[in-house]
Amino acid sequence: MRFLPAALLLALVPTPALAQADKKLDPYDQSGVPIEVEPPADFKGKRVLLVAGVPSHGPGDHEFFAGCAVLMNLLKQTPGVFPIMAKGGWPKNEKLIETADCLVFYMDGRNGHPVVQGNRLDLIQKQIDRGCGWVNLHYAVDYLPRHGRRVLGWMGGYYEPDYSINPHWDADVRSLPTHAITRGVRPFTLRDEWYYGMYFLPDDTKGLTPILQALPPDGTRGTEHTKGRKGQIETMAWAYDRPDGGRGFGFTGGHFHRNWADENFRRIVVNAILWCAKVEVPAAGAPVAFDPADLNRNLDRKGKSEFRPILPPASATKKE
Repeated sequence: MRFLPAALLLALVPTPALAQADKKLDPYDQSGVPIEVEPPADFKGKRVLLVAGVPSHGPGDHEFFAGCAVLMNLLKQTPGVFPIMAKGGWPKNEKLIETADCLVFYMDGRNGHPVVQGNRLDLIQKQIDRGCGWVNLHYAVDYLPRHGRRVLGWMGGYYEPDYSINPHWDADVRSLPTHAITRGVRPFTLRDEWYYGMYFLPDDTKGLTPILQALPPDGTRGTEHTKGRKGQIETMAWAYDRPDGGRGFGFTGGHFHRNWADENFRRIVVNAILWCAKVEVPAAGAPVAFDPADLNRNLDRKGKSEFRPILPPASATKKE
């Protein structure tokens, strides 16, 4: 197996740095992204609600708004799907929650998780009960136990503090299961803050399917649970067929905004959203055409430092 050198990868696509040659381009201008715009009244397809969290971490990390904007553009490439984006961790129009075929949350988690505030868990439970899809990306899979035990029934697992672990490492995904979510996805290696050691359903796991798995360095195992699993393959993304007929998906990558430039990364997430919305995933996977210049659009302003273009990751699909 060979890897393409990073220099060659960058030569194959127009780099975001070139986009910065246009001095009129403001990487922090988010005004062009439609927020909470619904489909026409006669739309008969699937509605996907993408909820972006508030600004978090440093530049290029946890770019929730820009990441959801990327996802919205990707989902538009599938006929019959209408993505609706909300920001700030929760839609201003809560009716969007009630009409969505799939809910996608990309935001900070744990005690500050927007989903666990007030009576929102109860509102979401109503959507789960009607069969709505449920997708959590990166930090959004992180819940305190008192909330996570409920989320278990929605997506089959979650990140539990002091049980799971969240290191930065190069995940070498050597094989993929046969599943609608993996259609058109090839083995890959990619650096991210891949969480592992999830708290999964302890008993009924017949509906749970590991989607992305790799062997993390044993030196990254920092909790008692993960230390006890040295040398074992870990799960970083998973699908869950709920007993109620609904579907859930947990994806722990997404710390580095640059990883949206990786085709396998994009396709896994888009396929999963479609699957959770009960849209038939094409045999070759969902279309995920992407302009690398988009890595440097719709970013959150996180400081006064000079803007530095985000470059695609130095990674490649494996060649057999």
